[in-house]
Order: sequence, then C-alpha cells, then structure tokens
Amino acid sequence: MRFFSLPLLFAVATLASQSSPISGASSTVPPRFLPGQRVLLDAHNAYPDRGRFADRIEMALATGVPVAIEQDLAWCAAADGRMAPLVSHERTCVGGEPTLEGYFFDRVRPMMDAALAAGESSDWPLITLNLDFKTDEPEHHAAVWTLLGKYERWLTTAPRLATASAVGALQVGPMLVLTGSSDAQEQTFHDAVAVGNRLRLFGAIAGVPPTGADTAALPRATPATGYRRWWNHPWRVVEVEGQRAAGDWTSADAARLSALVTDAHAHGLWIRFYTLNGIAPDYEGWTASYNFGSLDAVRRRWRAAVVAGVDFIATDQYAEFARSRH
Repeated sequence: MRFFSLPLLFAVATLASQSSPISGASSTVPPRFLPGQRVLLDAHNAYPDRGRFADRIEMALATGVPVAIEQDLAWCAAADGRMAPLVSHERTCVGGEPTLEGYFFDRVRPMMDAALAAGESSDWPLITLNLDFKTDEPEHHAAVWTLLGKYERWLTTAPRLATASAVGALQVGPMLVLTGSSDAQEQTFHDAVAVGNRLRLFGAIAGVPPTGADTAALPRATPATGYRRWWNHPWRVVEVEGQRAAGDWTSADAARLSALVTDAHAHGLWIRFYTLNGIAPDYEGWTASYNFGSLDAVRRRWRAAVVAGVDFIATDQYAEFARSRH
C-alpha cells in the first residue's frame, strides 16, 4: 500500500515536538513514521468474532504494508484453562477466542523477522498494532507487557524518562504498538517502568472537550508526552450527526477535519478516526452506526481524510479502501 506524503509544514511541527533526535533519522529528511508523514489503512476489528471473520488479519495484510491492525482484548481463560489476553470484541468471552500471541504475533513473525534481517527501515513501522482493551485488569496489562517484552526486538520503543511530559526519541522497529487513553494503562505501561528502561507501547491523549454546550465546537489536543503520542476520535467529531445521519460532504466538514488533523500534528500526535464504512444494507457483524450507507458516500470521506493527512483511517472495508488509494 502506498502512503501519502504531506506538506513540509507538518514535518516541521512534528520534528519540533521531539525532545531529542530520532534514532537513525536523517538530518534533512523527516522520518516517514512521524505524525503527518503518511496515511495508513487502520484495519478495524481484524480478528475472529464468534466463529466468523477468521481471515480478517489475512485480508488486512493482503492490502500491503505499512498498515495498522486493530486487535480488541479481553482477559479470559484460554483453551488450556489459563487466563490470557484473548482477541475478543466483548468483555466476556464465549469460548473459542484466540490468544493475542497465537492469532496476531505468530502470524506476523515471519514478516517481522525478515524485516529485521533485511535491515531496510525506511518504511518502518510496517505494522502498527492498535490494542483496544475491553477489560483493564492489572493482570491483563501485566500479561500484555510481558508478551511485548518477548517480541521487543520488533518494537518501536522510547526511553522511560524521569519527567512524564518529556518526549523521548523513538527507536523505530518494524512494529509500533498503540493503546488507549486509560490512566490505568499508563500506570502499567509507563509509570511502573523504571527510568532508563524502554517503553514498549504508547497511549492516546484524552484530549480537552469543548467548553459549554456547543456540540459543534472542536475538541482540543494536548501536547504529546513520552507515553501519550496519539489522538483517537469517533467520526462524529467531524460530522456531528454521525455516519448514519450524515448528509452531503461539505466544505465546512472538510474544514473541521483539517482543523483537527492540524491540531494533532502541531502537538506531535498521530491522529486516528473510526470507523468509516459504506455498505447497503448493513453487513452482518459490522457495527451499524459506522455505516454511511453507500460506497460512494464513504469514498468521499476516505478521500477527504487522505487529503487532510489523517494518520490512521479505520474501516472494515480493507480491500476497497486500499483500491481507492491507487
């Protein structure tokens, strides 16, 4: 999949947000992984669900790399009876859900090891793993932290600095791991990490809600920190009616989208929007509220998001989105 290069303005803003040089970065060419430098498919819910969609990760990888892949996690008993992070859309498992390691890490192992062996890092991270924790037990967090440690050779990491607001340089690997805005996650994945050790995954900022009762007001970004490096939004912050009731795409909608993206990048953050589908009628198993109702309608939003420079565009229509890029 080809990525979309953006104006130098975004590059300057994102480079300025780094408190120290990027490991291995050229002094004149902004690394492509920085906020505002490329637009990626974010393969929404790319995992099995109640016996369906077992091939979703294959569909996501078939679009090419770099790509982002979402995995939802619940703390449940695995097939061997032991508690583990299982890939599940629900908080409560019904049985048969795969482990995160078995479904995701085992599948991408050949690609990650081959990338390390080749050493060509210009397109890294090749995969951005987006973890959506459905349950936030301390044991769950600890198990994911340990699992990431097993594969740390693949990961994009940063030093745990003494000051939480300090933004340490990223050492880029073929995989980047993102997680949510939960304070409990930050306690495990940042606060509990000894100063000088490496952060293995990065959380989202919560953002600042609009003041007053004006639903048309835009949320505001806060600066990236050493741990919190991205901003995650439902599409309704752009079109307040939401996907189901959205009308024609307008210049005002485009201006809202552009303002949010510019704000994120100016604060050193990647930005993601979810979830942009266009199907009629609703496809069984996909969230109905994410549906614009037609492929033409969602293509207009995909194009607008690409032009605006959204870093991660989440959709269930992986192949269709990839084809629209060419």
